[in-house]
Amino acid sequence: MSLYDDAVLVLKGYEDQPELRQVYLDHLAAHPDGLWKSCSDGHITASALVVDPARGRVLLTLHRKLRMWLQMGGHCEPGDATLAAAALREATEESGVPGLTLLPGGPVRLDRHPIPAPCNWHLDVQYAVLAPPDAEHAISDESLDVRWFGYDEVADVADESVVRLLRASRERL
Repeated sequence: MSLYDDAVLVLKGYEDQPELRQVYLDHLAAHPDGLWKSCSDGHITASALVVDPARGRVLLTLHRKLRMWLQMGGHCEPGDATLAAAALREATEESGVPGLTLLPGGPVRLDRHPIPAPCNWHLDVQYAVLAPPDAEHAISDESLDVRWFGYDEVADVADESVVRLLRASRERL
């Protein structure tokens, strides 16, 4: 199965946010290249919130280009077999934490947001991943900083999309 086929199946199986889900499916139907950064009309991305439920905290990255505290994530790559694999790869690369595991149940949320030109939209498929006990993180080339925040601190540092992702992730836990 191709990554494109996986993305369509994942989105068709995602039961929340039906209107936004349909936007994603319509985008893929109109753009066979809609998973790739080169698709200038926007593209599907995969991200993951790194959660440590035992300590009530999440790991966020201070994104180098956007200068915002965000979940880990980014563009799909040709080697990604599934959207979930892309999200897990991105989370591992950007956090430096080995042994992350996907929270079962598929995507937690969808979030469509504008990005700087030349592409105008990211259609983000958002997952949650669980950090192993005593996880140690590292700062990647894509980050200015990586830091743990308590659940109650996230709204003070991150935008509403991250707060919604945290809320949905906690509900799934």
